Amino acid sequence: MNASVPLPAAASILVAEDQADIRDLLVMNLRNAGYQVTAVADGSTALAQQIAQPRELLVLDLMMPGLDGLEVCKALRARGSAAPILMLTAKSTELDRVLGLELGADDYLTKPFSLAELLARVKALLRRAELLRAAQAHAPAAASLIRNGELEIQPAKRLVRYRGVSIDFTALEFDLLLHFASHPGLVFSRAQLLDAVWGYSHDGYEHTVTTHINRLRAKLETDPMRPEIILTARGAGYKMREP
Repeated sequence: MNASVPLPAAASILVAEDQADIRDLLVMNLRNAGYQVTAVADGSTALAQQIAQPRELLVLDLMMPGLDGLEVCKALRARGSAAPILMLTAKSTELDRVLGLELGADDYLTKPFSLAELLARVKALLRRAELLRAAQAHAPAAASLIRNGELEIQPAKRLVRYRGVSIDFTALEFDLLLHFASHPGLVFSRAQLLDAVWGYSHDGYEHTVTTHINRLRAKLETDPMRPEIILTARGAGYKMREP
């Protein structure tokens, strides 16, 4: 990631967490880090607040009264919101549910988590969003097209077509696909992909890369169990086929 791109002076964050002690701790630490923070205690209020006054990033607890974090995430993505979403989960079964659904969350943390790690994730997500805005603002009208067989990617417009059909990807899925497409044939470990695409590398979270690889394959491959585009290099990582 390009560390020279500054973050907004006071990025706005919406925190939705029904446990008051955790909510207060999140608010205190995020404000101490220089962010503008609004906090709510349920998913319905979070959705209404984000629609009425969009924040630059959301921190959503998975299990909340009313709408849960997944439902809030799904509703916002259906409305076209691209604001980064960090999901907080408490149990492994909940984590599996988050990773198994394509609802558009950008990252997740399992409870209990360190506040230092939370702040690192927030900073990385905001940096990615800022880099994307900068790239779109300065992209040439006729952006370069990346082709790999019948796969076509327009980076500036963030559009993907495969066999002539447009395919929708979440922000992280697109960034991961673009990283592979920009380096066809090169093998990347999960730790390298975390660092390059997510903006951090943290032990124990490499399986989020595997989940996103599976999502790419589900959307691109004729048979995801026998991939022909995003390939596994056994014991080393993943790569995109060479054109």
